[in-house]
Amino acid sequence: MLDEPVTIPDDPEELRSFTARLLDEVKAQAVLIEKLRHQLAGHRAHRFGASSETVEQLQLALETSEIAAAAMTARMKLPDIEEKGKPKRKPIPDHIPRMEVELTPGSDACADCGGHLRRIGEDVTEELEYVPGRFIVNRIVRPRFACACCEGFTQSPLPSRPIERGRPGPGLLAHVLVSKYADHLPLYRQSQIFDRDGIDLDRSTLADWVGKTTALLEPLADAIGRHVLAGDAIFADDTPVRMLAPGTGKTRAARIWTYVRDERPWGSDTPPAAWYRFSGDRNGQHPKDHLARYRG
Repeated sequence: MLDEPVTIPDDPEELRSFTARLLDEVKAQAVLIEKLRHQLAGHRAHRFGASSETVEQLQLALETSEIAAAAMTARMKLPDIEEKGKPKRKPIPDHIPRMEVELTPGSDACADCGGHLRRIGEDVTEELEYVPGRFIVNRIVRPRFACACCEGFTQSPLPSRPIERGRPGPGLLAHVLVSKYADHLPLYRQSQIFDRDGIDLDRSTLADWVGKTTALLEPLADAIGRHVLAGDAIFADDTPVRMLAPGTGKTRAARIWTYVRDERPWGSDTPPAAWYRFSGDRNGQHPKDHLARYRG
């Protein structure tokens, strides 16, 4: 679209269509710029950084860029962009146990005319799930029924899933996020661990899952923040964490800011909660921004 001659249409409908296309183009370019910026920093670090910057650090830099791009795509509700060279989805190995769940309409009578429904086929969706210690596959079978009288068609809808048209189940996504953020296990290492079970999950695939899941969890994090800031008193502290500094061959001190609401010592039955915020340094402006709306 950016290569087309720039002419603003006069017709209101054409103008609305032109504006929508332009917004989609801007959003797509923003995602691409964010991803390329992170990748460029990683490549520079790998090429010009000190000898201590290994291939593993380059993997972490690429991982960060892919997560950021996936999160932005999910926030902007953009369609997934097909990239050249991106690993194609491979079938789930047959040796992984299948757990079949069949969803039926609940009645053998046609909702339109009351006629008898006869089974004419089915759709099968395979969702890769993780039960602690082992993988399983949920086979979601949705039989299709046609009415013998009016030739009406009915089928149960596919249940809501964390990533639409994606293959991971909620347990697997939780396992990947906990392993990365709580156990500090990078995605490329998780990919190697999964490979020992015969599951081929590329690092870029896992990064896409993490980015979309973090975007999905943002409303929950915001709700926890509102709950904490609604308390009469909160406890605050900061914890230093080491963060890669691409291009320098070193790490730098970042901060995890923690705000806790716990009124149980005063006999309150209000649920306690902890709200975490991240910053790349210990600048005092960060807690000022975090607590700008707090009164207590």
